[in-house]
Amino acid sequence: MAGGRRLGLAVVRGRSMEPTLREGDRLLVLHNGRPAPGRLCVVRLPDGTVAVKRATRREPGGWWVERDNPAAGADSWSVGTIPDEDVVARVLARVWPLRRHASVED
Repeated sequence: MAGGRRLGLAVVRGRSMEPTLREGDRLLVLHNGRPAPGRLCVVRLPDGTVAVKRATRREPGGWWVERDNPAAGADSWSVGTIPDEDVVARVLARVWPLRRHASVED
């Protein structure tokens, strides 16, 4: 793909993006693709952790990203903006599971 962009898969770990995403979800991602505000992206946090977050807005120092679950994980409220070079990929779609089944927890 042009400009070093390539498709890949990412696996969700942790609970920070619940209820949108859950542990084990598989995502189709575009590496080196920049997010649009409100869309999901894969970022490298300052501690080196690679995580899925919601890009909420572009700031002078990078992207402000947030988690969907305020009770779990880290986001820009705790680590600040994420520099462009640490936005690893743009999430295109959840590819697995194909559909969610109701459970006791839903």
